[in-house]
Amino acid sequence: MRLANKAIVVTGASSGMGKAIVELFVKEGASVIAVARRADRLAALAESLAGEAGKIVPFTGDVSKKEDCEAMIDACVKEFGKLDVLVNNAGVMDNMAPAGSFLDEKYESVMAIDVYGPLAAIRKAVNVFHAQGSGGNIITVSSFGAQHQAAGVVYGAAKAAVNAIVRHTAFVYAKEGIRSNAIAPGAINTEISSSMGMPDPDGYGRIQGVLGLNPAMGEGSDIANAALFLASDESSFVNGQILGVDGGWSAL
Repeated sequence: MRLANKAIVVTGASSGMGKAIVELFVKEGASVIAVARRADRLAALAESLAGEAGKIVPFTGDVSKKEDCEAMIDACVKEFGKLDVLVNNAGVMDNMAPAGSFLDEKYESVMAIDVYGPLAAIRKAVNVFHAQGSGGNIITVSSFGAQHQAAGVVYGAAKAAVNAIVRHTAFVYAKEGIRSNAIAPGAINTEISSSMGMPDPDGYGRIQGVLGLNPAMGEGSDIANAALFLASDESSFVNGQILGVDGGWSAL
């Protein structure tokens, strides 16, 4: 199995891409701390994976909170004796508003979850990796929207910041054997649109040309397969990369 003996934290694990990542990782032998805000869904996920090769431990937490970002990684070390891989998957959408009409409260919520959450988790993980002295692996879910205007200005800015965090982390810690890569999904069938609320009519109207060029919708399993490669030893020389998984949308 490709992830045997690996201890992994996955955020946003209760649905969509995060759930698919946890399911695949546990089937590949990983021991996973599955993090999300919805405890009932985490419990159901753990029950569904009870007979698989790996192990899942549910962790109810909110990545916008520093204490939860740190506690989930502490839980991994406590439960499994180490941390090998951090998967920053949790994220929310904006409401597709452009610069002229974005709302401060939407900015604050998106930045807290999509930018602060991964960065706070990476800070904790890097220090754990240093203490372990054996390198480490960080995978962060970015978006097609970081480079192409398929959402609002706030979401695009958040995911562009994620890309910068990923690359910076890869470069400055490369000599310590700490890898940092991102996956940039295109349009994936998940529940993330429920975090959007009512779309801003002006912003939504202005990006229809880009949305109309999407060649296909993907599934959570497509992102999970990419995450499996990055989490495995097969990708040991891959560092600082933004891996597009978008059915060719980014080729426009």
